[in-house]
Amino acid sequence: MGGGTVCRAGPSSRPPFPSSPSPVHPPSETASTSVTDTLDGSHHFKIFGYSLLKGMGIGKYTTSDTFTVGGYDWAVYFYPDGKSAEDAGVYVSLFIALASEGTDVRALFELTLLDQSGRERHKVHSHFGRRLESGPYTLKYRGSMWGYKRFFKRTALETSDYLKDDCLLVNCTVGVVRSHTEGPKIYTISVPPSNIAQHFGQLLDSGEGTDVSFQVDGEIFNAHKLVLAARSPVFRAQLFGPMKDRNMHCIKVEDMEAPVFKALLHFIYWDSVAGIEELAGLTTKCASTLMAQHLLAAADRYALERLKSLCEVKLCDDVAINTVATTLALAEQHHCFQLKSVCLKFVALPENLRAVMQTEGFEYLKVSCPSILTELLEYVARIGENSAVPGVHTNDILDGSDANGRRVKPRI
Repeated sequence: MGGGTVCRAGPSSRPPFPSSPSPVHPPSETASTSVTDTLDGSHHFKIFGYSLLKGMGIGKYTTSDTFTVGGYDWAVYFYPDGKSAEDAGVYVSLFIALASEGTDVRALFELTLLDQSGRERHKVHSHFGRRLESGPYTLKYRGSMWGYKRFFKRTALETSDYLKDDCLLVNCTVGVVRSHTEGPKIYTISVPPSNIAQHFGQLLDSGEGTDVSFQVDGEIFNAHKLVLAARSPVFRAQLFGPMKDRNMHCIKVEDMEAPVFKALLHFIYWDSVAGIEELAGLTTKCASTLMAQHLLAAADRYALERLKSLCEVKLCDDVAINTVATTLALAEQHHCFQLKSVCLKFVALPENLRAVMQTEGFEYLKVSCPSILTELLEYVARIGENSAVPGVHTNDILDGSDANGRRVKPRI
């Protein structure tokens, strides 16, 4: 057998297959944000019959209804004879308590005793709006409290403007601390704005499917019972309640002008007052103010609180010599306290008082709301009107008559 030669490949500097270069990736960068804020809510607590609560005993209390803020239940506790025996009933105590199960609930609190004189000198104890050295207050368990054993000295409270008609008004605000982390969004979805009001507004304009009519000052307005009932508890009772109107074919609305009812329906369907002036053909500021006055009364009549507030804002912005007295009467009749305060301050100014007293609205104010004149006198006295404008006689302001009962013009 002949010998053969075997050739063996030696080590090679080249790999058997060509290799591609490794890709170079930039360093990965991500970001996130930790956000800590408060979820706030308020509760108004009216304590009526204060004098009957006195003497119930130290440590005894009356409490508000529970209310929910930040997923927890809370309640306000008022101790008319104080919470602590060591104070011997000298002080009243006021506390806010956790009324549901919870562990280490962190929160900010504000307890306010409201000044009922209109001067807004409220007694406020608050965590809000200031730097907290030790951070928010922590409530460990159900029944944990924050507040003041010596909130107010009883003798001082009982002679103060915080107590009126044997009633105290307390406002409690709770801000539950919450934290969450926000990472980068990996999507960009554009959400169209809500257009439900436009759809309902077009439903009114088209008149399709209407099932109830209203006769107002000789004009007929068609509407949808379900829409009216959903928006107004008064309409709901009128249209579906046990005392519902028997004449469903056409309901007559008394003591309201047609343009006002038209504007009311516009708001019910559109949830907006935009366009009402054009709708009612209003071309002057005075006419616009008059519409706002009538619309405020209509909103209160049908329990449309948002519309009522919008009218109150507009009337606060449009206070003027020739309309303020009528607006003040409306504010008193419909319980618009901020509007009332704005009007009183405007009328009490020395440069306005004379002119306002000569308007027809002031005559209406004296007849319809005589008690408001006492509050007006307090505002006048507060800014020194009697000394700044000699010759203004309080009796003339109160009832416009002389000692013999004859009507007289104000002496200024």
